[in-house]
Amino acid sequence: MAEVVSYHQELSERIAPIVEKLFEGNSLYQVKLKKLEMIEMLVDLFSQFSSKELQAINENEMTRRIKKLLTLEAVSGTLNDLPPEQIAIFDAAIEGI
Repeated sequence: MAEVVSYHQELSERIAPIVEKLFEGNSLYQVKLKKLEMIEMLVDLFSQFSSKELQAINENEMTRRIKKLLTLEAVSGTLNDLPPEQIAIFDAAIEGI
């Protein structure tokens, strides 16, 4: 059990600074996401990898993956924020696609 806590702590210490930096430069993240919730979600997600697999991911690649996940989280549900009139316009626009 202590190994799991230690591994989660290690992940958190690696992920948190990346998330902090990405949030600093992105107003969409700041408006749409809760930083601590995103760190927890990412720690849970990346904990599916072994320690050895994570060590093989360099910082640039880790940042790229985290950025993609944060962007997905930020824009998912965006259509839900639209009023019915705008949803109808959107539906009509993509109907022919």
